[in-house]
Amino acid sequence: SSTNIEGEWSQAGRDFALDLEKQAGAFVLNRPQEPKPPFPYKKEEVMFPQIQEGFSLGGTLTLPEGQGPFPVVVLVTGSGSQNRDEEIFGHKPFWVIADHLTRSGIAVLRYDDRGVAASGGMAAGATTADLAIDAKSAMGYLLSRSDIDKSRLGIIGHSEGGLIAFMLASEHEDISFIISLAGPGVDGLTILLEQSEYISRLSGIRESIVEDNRIVMNKVYEIMAKNESYKTWGEEVIDFTSSYYSNKGSDQYSMEDIERGKRNLLSSIPESSYAWMRYFVMSDPSSYFPSITCPVLALNGGKDCQVLAEKNINAIKKGLQSAGNSQLTAMILPGLNHLFQNCTTGLASEYNQIEETFDPKVLELMTAWILQLK
Repeated sequence: SSTNIEGEWSQAGRDFALDLEKQAGAFVLNRPQEPKPPFPYKKEEVMFPQIQEGFSLGGTLTLPEGQGPFPVVVLVTGSGSQNRDEEIFGHKPFWVIADHLTRSGIAVLRYDDRGVAASGGMAAGATTADLAIDAKSAMGYLLSRSDIDKSRLGIIGHSEGGLIAFMLASEHEDISFIISLAGPGVDGLTILLEQSEYISRLSGIRESIVEDNRIVMNKVYEIMAKNESYKTWGEEVIDFTSSYYSNKGSDQYSMEDIERGKRNLLSSIPESSYAWMRYFVMSDPSSYFPSITCPVLALNGGKDCQVLAEKNINAIKKGLQSAGNSQLTAMILPGLNHLFQNCTTGLASEYNQIEETFDPKVLELMTAWILQLK
């Protein structure tokens, strides 16, 4: 009909039924935690140079009232290109965090990822190492200001941002503390395989398919680690998946299934994000833990489907404690998803349905932890 579109949605190698229906009037998402004026603090729009590539990054610095110097945090987003609020489905978690911290006397710098909104540069071809230099540039900018307490400069990183916090803390004396929100403790390959397996099982996908998917994706990432060239990787992946699924027999996978699977696989990792994905697959936070001497607060949600809490928090604990870091607080927060919302299943399909942006108890926990640091 003229008010309906039905079809199939393919994403990350999986297919979903799609049914779109035209609604009268604009659809407004209720986001009660979004900060509203008047704000009892100063907001400054800032631009600062990316120290290696020279383009500008744009952000917002929120400063408590008064002269300072203030303790300060840089907020670093998770994977994918996002704006300074880390906006997703109308939620603005980084604005909610910045507002809460600044009302409590902590300055906060949040910035648009490269290639987004006010920030220059290109996201395509950039790896986590490049994004870490963007975050390092934000730190450098803060260190140049007189209203910032240089002895209390920290990083709060969400997801991939947690990995960046570990990377930077391992090499910079300037960082006095870090908070990892759903940050990884294990290598990228393990993160991706376990995420896919967990989500598939939670979504009710047949066990034999989950198993096949794990074998195939493990091989896909193995081929990736060997090949810098996207083209060569793609050719080898097509060869492998064709033979793997054909050997399973047509009673399990039809030719149509196999062709669609190959298309979905290649489209889920486009050339523009290949360098990023390849770096992430081979990344291993454990190589940074021995050099991290500052206080660390590591928080993972118990219902996180993307970075599974137990394995990652245990790896962070083990890595930092065995390196002699006695200033670690690591917690699994029951009932929270990857965005730190109270949730039912933790699946990404709930993110936009939940009105809460970020659990207020976690905001309090982070604030209290920062303020008690000596």
